[in-house]
Order: sequence, then structure tokens, then C-alpha cells
Amino acid sequence: MDDRPIGVFDSGFGGLTVARAMIDLIPAEDIVYVGDTGRYPYGPRSQDEVREYARQIAAGLVSEYGVKMVVVACNTAAAAALDLLRFELDVPVLGVIDPGLRAALRVTRNQRVGVIGTVGTIGSGAYQRAARSLRSPAELFCAACPGFVEFVERGETDSEQVHVLAERLLHPVTAAGVDTLLLGCTHYPFLARTISDVVGRDVVLVSSADETAFEVKAILEETGLGRRSPAKGAHRFVSSGDVDTFRQLGRRLLGPELDRVEARSWD
Repeated sequence: MDDRPIGVFDSGFGGLTVARAMIDLIPAEDIVYVGDTGRYPYGPRSQDEVREYARQIAAGLVSEYGVKMVVVACNTAAAAALDLLRFELDVPVLGVIDPGLRAALRVTRNQRVGVIGTVGTIGSGAYQRAARSLRSPAELFCAACPGFVEFVERGETDSEQVHVLAERLLHPVTAAGVDTLLLGCTHYPFLARTISDVVGRDVVLVSSADETAFEVKAILEETGLGRRSPAKGAHRFVSSGDVDTFRQLGRRLLGPELDRVEARSWD
């Protein structure tokens, strides 16, 4: 048994969907969440830049916060740096790409799966590579959705403007006749209602957050890294940007567990 916390990081608020799922599924575990809001969004940045940010934050979670596992709750960072982090760190490192894709492949009936994500994630080809490694017969239809993250992080999740943007950006996947749509960015579940309105209620939306939490739990059980105490775990939230903004928006998105935010510069 291991009482060290689990580290979770994202470019901003999207990874809170993963943190929320972990809090609900493994409530005894301590969690340290880093939102790199001082440098978000990651999507438009180069792979090299994102990779260095991910290395910096992940190494800090291990060395400064003493985490026993790192969850890369950001599709863009996972696409750029997951394999490298697994090589460099001495703790388990989990991303959100494989758990989400496996769930989408289980759900699809017509073997036509849509994947939406940031420009960086879609451009990396990470989902296509993951599908090939899983030897799935399903065909993926991927579309980048620039602007979605910014709407979420401004708290505009149901405005007319985001609906118009969604109609334009989601047209390629709806035209492809997908029956399952993987939300390949941890911010996108906050836009689930708008996305569902656009693609149609018959299309199943899959979020990687719950699947990632299930995988975290399985790793804890398999490795014996679970926390000894059954008491409710502690949750720390760290931001590289404005802590008041992070607390206000993050609390609305995550819930009452986000009661205090620590400032931390990763530059």
C-alpha cells in the first residue's frame, strides 16, 4: 500500500473531468492536479514545445509533490510526450488516448468512429496509431476543433457562437456517418450538450475521463499502490496562471472539492 498522492496534469481545466471521475471512483486517494493555465492552450503549440512542458510538469510532480503515478489528462500532451515520460519517470504514467479509444471501439455498431481533438492532437496521428496497435477493424474519421478549448476556459459552453462553430467543425464527422464520437480532448465533455445537438442524439459520445479513472484504479490494484487509509483523500490544485480565475471556473466545472488553488510557475 502507498499513501503518496496521484499526480494529474493538463494545460488548463479540461483534465478536471478526469480528476472528477477519479474522485468519484477512488475517493480515498490523494490527488495533486496541475492546470498549466499560464501557458494554455497547448493545441496550437508545436509538439516539441508541448513535450517539454509535459516533461517539466511531470518531473515536478514526482520530485516536488512525491506522486506515485502521473496521469497525463491532456490529449495533446499525451500525444506528444507519453512514451517519453514512461521512459524517464520511475512511476506509472497513464494517458487518456488509449482508454478513451478502447471505449469508443467497444461502443460502435457500424465501425465508423469519429474523433475530435485539438489541432495538435489530431495532427499528431496519435489516435490512428493507437487504433492500429489495437488492430481494430473500425475506421476513424478525425477532425480538429480549434476554438473549443477557448470557449470552455471562458466558461462559454452553451452560447450561440460555440454552437455555430460546432456545426462547422463537426461537419466532416457527421458527413462520414459515424455512430460514435470520441471526445479526444478533456475539455470537450463540457461542450457535450452542444456537440450532441449538432451530431444528433443517435451518435454516442464517449469521454475518456471515466475510462481513464477505471484504468487508474486497475493499476493501483495490480501494483499494490492503493492508499491504506479508507478515509476520504485530500485534493490539491495548482495553477501556473491566475489562481482566482482557476478557482472560480474550476470550482464550477469540478465541484466543491476545488476549494483552494496554489500558485506555481513552471517556467
